[in-house]
Amino acid sequence: MANKPDRNDPCHCGSGKKYKNCHMKKDQSGTSSKVGMIGIAVALILGLVLVGLALSGGDAQQDCPPGTNWSAEHGHCH
Repeated sequence: MANKPDRNDPCHCGSGKKYKNCHMKKDQSGTSSKVGMIGIAVALILGLVLVGLALSGGDAQQDCPPGTNWSAEHGHCH
């Protein structure tokens, strides 16, 4: 990976301007937007997992050992 230019180095685009007066803000904004998008994606996936868990739980009959029955009222086998 190439080294990041210092603030007072010539800009990598070849404009002859200092990096701080040319592309520094643009380069930094790309990094923060990527982090934001990753955060949104993680939150969305977590939300979908929680919705899936909520929809799969409830009064569905569970696998009980032989000789017992599922009690929806108590949430366990009797």
